[in-house]
Amino acid sequence: MTNEPIRRRGLPLVVCAPSGTGKTTLIRKLRQEFPLNFSVSCTTRPPRQGETAGQDYIFLDRAEFLKKKRTGYFAEWAEVHGNFYGTPLQPVQERLNRGEDMLFDIDVQGAAQLALSLPEARFVFILPPSLEVLAQRLHSRGTDSEEAIKVRLVNAKVEIGTCHWFDAWIVNNDLEQAYAELRAFYLAAALRPSLRPGLPRAVLEGEYHGRACCRS
Repeated sequence: MTNEPIRRRGLPLVVCAPSGTGKTTLIRKLRQEFPLNFSVSCTTRPPRQGETAGQDYIFLDRAEFLKKKRTGYFAEWAEVHGNFYGTPLQPVQERLNRGEDMLFDIDVQGAAQLALSLPEARFVFILPPSLEVLAQRLHSRGTDSEEAIKVRLVNAKVEIGTCHWFDAWIVNNDLEQAYAELRAFYLAAALRPSLRPGLPRAVLEGEYHGRACCRS
């Protein structure tokens, strides 16, 4: 008999949404309640006000990003609104192997690639209640030009049209309701047998000494 807890592989949780849907707020609430490790992406876009290099994003120039892409450095990458975004693969794998749950805030292009490089990942798509409401939210942010907002709305239609393969859909009409649904999905996904395939054997052999599905 061993006193070691049953090792649980970390859960990759992928959250996608059209720009302006409220994804950032929902992710922030989830990370305030659970110690999800945020996957820090690389990007070629300039930092926004309040963003910290290495914490919010790893900011690269286009040449450096493309060089890393050619070497297979990224688990996924995509070009969005004229800028490149990518998720470094090795640090993610190391943290998942340690049993740490990882949260990915990426676009649908990147999510499709991540489904191949991290097949154990689970995917959530956040929808706005309507395109009209989404347009209002984008205007109220005051961070984009009228032309940029038009582009984001066109992209939103495309993204929503490709969300059929996601594991869950959540409409962010009421923030608290949307968060309750996101929270429930995360907790259920963390209980999947594939993350702890040795658990039944450990129970039968008296080696299980108790471990939460996700830390809180």
